[in-house]
Amino acid sequence: MTRDTPCEVYTGKQLCGWEEGGTHIWSRETQSVQCGNGSQLFLVQMENKGSDEAEKLKTKLLSAWNNVKYSWALKSKTSFSRNSPVFLLGKCYHFKAEDDDSLTDACCEASNDDCVMGNAEAFRKDFASRVWLTYREEFPPLPGSTLTSDCGWGCMLRAGQMMLAQALILHYLGRDWTWSAALNLQPLDAETWTSTAAKRLVASLEASLQGSQGPSDPGLNQMPQALGPAEEADAHLKEMYHRTLVSWFGDSPSAQLGLHRLVRSGLSMGKQAGDWYGPAVVAHILKKAVEEAMDPGLAGITAYVSQDCTVYSGDVVDSHGAPAAGQPSAEPADGPAPLQSDRPASASTPPDGRAVIILIPVRLGGEKTNPEYFDFAKSILSLEYCIGIIGGKPKQACYFVGFQDDSLIYMDPHYCQSFVDVSTSDFPLQSYHCPSPKKMPFSKMDPSCTIGFYSRSVQDYERISQELSKVLQPSAKEKYPAFTFVQGRGRDYDLSAGLTPEKREWPFIRDPSRTVTTAGDFVLL
Repeated sequence: MTRDTPCEVYTGKQLCGWEEGGTHIWSRETQSVQCGNGSQLFLVQMENKGSDEAEKLKTKLLSAWNNVKYSWALKSKTSFSRNSPVFLLGKCYHFKAEDDDSLTDACCEASNDDCVMGNAEAFRKDFASRVWLTYREEFPPLPGSTLTSDCGWGCMLRAGQMMLAQALILHYLGRDWTWSAALNLQPLDAETWTSTAAKRLVASLEASLQGSQGPSDPGLNQMPQALGPAEEADAHLKEMYHRTLVSWFGDSPSAQLGLHRLVRSGLSMGKQAGDWYGPAVVAHILKKAVEEAMDPGLAGITAYVSQDCTVYSGDVVDSHGAPAAGQPSAEPADGPAPLQSDRPASASTPPDGRAVIILIPVRLGGEKTNPEYFDFAKSILSLEYCIGIIGGKPKQACYFVGFQDDSLIYMDPHYCQSFVDVSTSDFPLQSYHCPSPKKMPFSKMDPSCTIGFYSRSVQDYERISQELSKVLQPSAKEKYPAFTFVQGRGRDYDLSAGLTPEKREWPFIRDPSRTVTTAGDFVLL
């Protein structure tokens, strides 16, 4: 625990004499905090410790401890410049007056797509509408283990889930969709967390002791403004898609794209719950999870992973084709209602084809990220069909969604939240959306990452490959592109000769009998 964290973060009251330089140590066994001055604070002291109220309070306290332990909530606010455009997954925003044309020109010059302008509030709403997947606790045990939380090791899987969720948003709702309640979310910065959250914790304790319900978040249940019949029906349909999409990422064995399914897919690739997953490993896990999904709503989308930083166009076109007869994804599943009829126009795909999520594991440098790749990363994140980049700092994953100047904008999974039962029809959505963007200098980005794109049809892919080929043309400073497009199929180049079917599908599996030197997900020859 950090040395400048007072007791009141946990209790809302100053219960011990805090000394600068002291420490606080949490004990699960005694449910107490050992303070730097030697005193011990028992945070749960209720006569009936086995009651539901005590268990709920215990969960809140443990969640608060995990949030401090994984150092997410106690960081300062993120600042943005008013003099530079902000890009978020292909859309451009500026925070100056509407009549300032200089930023409009900068946005349009930096983007290869149509220029989409917006103010600070529009940016906030767009960012908060992205699906946010974080650490969770107290969910059913993960496959092959007794773990009921992914705190400390599951951040790359969560980042991969967020990128996959963005692809599904493009598929079902389109890039212009935003959540109606996005601007009602409470910020999660240092000031808010240490004051508001602590007060809520005390209020929850008082409510538990009094046997009443805890305080609700004002504004989160506000009804949207009056709409016409057609608009209201469309909004209701989109909200149904939104809720169903989020439920696919629930933390239960039945969730189609939840942590349990991802961990189970990783078992065949040599990964277990509790291991740290790299971005290339996660790309193949996501592909396997999408292909094995049983919900009919996911039958119209599949995933492709590049081989050795090469995208084989023939393989992507084949992936766009209709699924083979008898494919498991056409079977019903125990989960949310399938998305079959009344699909929005933005989600339409050819009747004889599928959309494809293209995942490209790359390495943007050696031990550190090569700064020459930053313009490339900017160009990628300026495209609306880009679904982001998963990577982060060494051993600390995050999901990159945009940039401003020389800083990347990202969503951070290092925030521990309680388990949410998504099997109910009215489960709360607030914890699946993040109101607070974060920034990181490009120089601190780990070179190992996976880039994602969404292609709706073969025609879409042809346009995407042409546009990206121009972006990938090496400049005078760059000797090699981050990845390449090649005509034909991977098997035409005999890259898989002599490999077993399992290793042909997963080239990063290493023979445990051999000793090799590795860096991230790549073997150093």
